[in-house]
Amino acid sequence: MDLPVNPPVKPMLAKAVDGIPERDDLVFEPKWDGFRCIVFRDGDEVELGSRNERPLTRYFPEMIEPIKASLPERCVVDGELIVATGDKLDFDALQQRIHPADSRVNMLAEKTPAQFMAFDLLAIGDENLTDAPYSERRARLEAALVDVEPPIHLTRTTTDTVVAAEWFRVFEGAGLDGLIAKPAGDPYVENKRTQLKVKHVRSADCVVAGYRWHKDGKGVGSLLLGINNEKGELQSVGVCASFTAKRRAELIEELEPLTHGALEAHPWKDWANAAAHEEGRMPGAPNRWSGKKDSSWVPLRIERVVEVKYNATLNGRLREVGRFLRWRPDKMPAECTYDQMDEPIPVGLSVVLDPAVNPGDA
Repeated sequence: MDLPVNPPVKPMLAKAVDGIPERDDLVFEPKWDGFRCIVFRDGDEVELGSRNERPLTRYFPEMIEPIKASLPERCVVDGELIVATGDKLDFDALQQRIHPADSRVNMLAEKTPAQFMAFDLLAIGDENLTDAPYSERRARLEAALVDVEPPIHLTRTTTDTVVAAEWFRVFEGAGLDGLIAKPAGDPYVENKRTQLKVKHVRSADCVVAGYRWHKDGKGVGSLLLGINNEKGELQSVGVCASFTAKRRAELIEELEPLTHGALEAHPWKDWANAAAHEEGRMPGAPNRWSGKKDSSWVPLRIERVVEVKYNATLNGRLREVGRFLRWRPDKMPAECTYDQMDEPIPVGLSVVLDPAVNPGDA
């Protein structure tokens, strides 16, 4: 492979901001919930690069021929790999695509095929476009993908903040998680957060069921969170973290009284049982994502409630690590139920993909 921009490339990143920026130099696009992927094509050679510089090519074999059919003969295109179930993004299904067994990779490629959302052009032919402003790169990308066909897509863009706000509101119902705002005059800079991202943020009251030690062994690394289902069973929904070193140490002392006799009546005392973990979402069970990571935890009596900030949920769990907001001494653990979780109104992925559809009419 001999391109003006060769792998590996660390993709350009975005920093989080509150609210949709009111700037006249920004181009907005939907924020896809998938795997960041830079496609390198040099004739019949195709490589799918990830944000951690590890190739994704072997995990998505079904993408090779569509890339050859839709992308220019020699190009480097930044985008996102997604998987949809029905008419909605399915990040769980996408995660399952990373598997060591070739037989399973091939089976999943047929069962849950991926799609590629193109949103930037780093090179075409013999031209390196990384120093060109984004507005030029986008125009060149649109020209290069004018005849693109699924499963390759050109992501939508707008410079209208009113339209962007409508996308932010509606597209979440298809599984998207916000907006990306790109300064029109900026070059492509690897591994730098010069773009902006606006994500959905919510809060929920959760039961604190235990904690894990910080990796340095000097305090609380994360609090294990639970929410009661309709049967009153405490389900593991994720963790909250990001404490300062001082706060980590304080939490050890603060939570110590709750460790006394905690496991005797703890709803997750059988968490190490694989079947129980699968059925009850109990924390700590080994899986291929955690590998050899230490998942041991310290159980706490089910007495404390915490309010955490989160971006979105996925199959009843926090999509990402939650952020501690405050203790809720006014709340009882039994009051922490799923009905408080804010869910977006469902909307078909086809609404996002079709530029002729006004999301406000969906």
